[in-house]
Amino acid sequence: MDAFLQMDIFFIVTTIVVIVIGALIALVLFYVVRLLRTLERIARDVEGEAKAIISDIDDVRAKARIEGFKVGNLLSLVTKAGRRLITNLR
Repeated sequence: MDAFLQMDIFFIVTTIVVIVIGALIALVLFYVVRLLRTLERIARDVEGEAKAIISDIDDVRAKARIEGFKVGNLLSLVTKAGRRLITNLR
């Protein structure tokens, strides 16, 4: 076989391999970006729920200071958290 023909075949095969590898890397990066966006959304949701829970606990603590400890105050905390959970699941 001629040396130039061998070089042409080598460069054609190399070009095809580089294109395939580039496409695979682009596909992997696409899914990584999607995953990171999903994780960011989940983190925002968790942060919002944590702030709501902290607010509910502060309310219960304030009521406990004023009225003393009552089971009803603790029950209202659980009820608020349950309603929020059910609302978010829908």
